[in-house]
Amino acid sequence: MFYEVINDFVDLEDNKTYYKVGERYPKGKLKPTKKRIKELTTEYKKYKKVFIKEIEELSEE
Repeated sequence: MFYEVINDFVDLEDNKTYYKVGERYPKGKLKPTKKRIKELTTEYKKYKKVFIKEIEELSEE
């Protein structure tokens, strides 16, 4: 599965990697857990935002 960033954030579980809107999640070789994906695809209570959404295909850049 592929994910797209929909709100900028710093991923503390990925060496404090900064993710900007429109970028692919995750970067590099990170293999996020199902729990982490759920945290980022549902409204994060502390910030009241969703940070990533699932996408079907990666667009050609």
